[in-house]
Amino acid sequence: MLQQQVDNFCKALIKTGALKFGLFTLSGGKLGSYYLDLRILPSFPDAFQTAIDLLAKKAKAITGIDKIAGIPTGGLPWASVLAFSMSKPLVYTRKEAKLHGRERKVEGVLASGDRVLLIDDVITTGKNLLDGLQSLRGEGGVVEDALVLVDREEGGRTHLEKSGVKLHAVVQISEIARKLLDMDAITSSEYEEMVAQGKTGQ
Repeated sequence: MLQQQVDNFCKALIKTGALKFGLFTLSGGKLGSYYLDLRILPSFPDAFQTAIDLLAKKAKAITGIDKIAGIPTGGLPWASVLAFSMSKPLVYTRKEAKLHGRERKVEGVLASGDRVLLIDDVITTGKNLLDGLQSLRGEGGVVEDALVLVDREEGGRTHLEKSGVKLHAVVQISEIARKLLDMDAITSSEYEEMVAQGKTGQ
């Protein structure tokens, strides 16, 4: 059942146009030969449901979590639905502190000592997650785990580990590439591009 859901998720990346090939500037400033736009998946209810189910299965295996935290903007829809489905409180980080009100970088109720699961859609170098990590820890949150749908295998896992955070990923990009190649959904050259991109990032 789980393997079938992963297969369906990989197929959805093609069907929805979430996976694109070309030359792209990624969120960390790196250039990439492919782009994963998981922000469009919520516009496709079936694909969104498949992804959320996979994310929830991973999240439920992580023990001792008090709250779910989303990273703007890619992680917010996933964190919101995940928190709702798990009956966990939701908080989310801001890219910049508000200049009015409480002037916080974390929205929601976060108490010192709360164990927080950090959520984003994709990890490349880990910069966005590390920024969110700083904000949460700065307000007393305890962050030891981060969960993403896709690990592009470009160094993000290592960067998080150096900050004391374990990365949990629903699927690695190399696994997606292999499945899509086996389905004849991508060409062998596109497969090589996806796998090579990860090797250069290690």
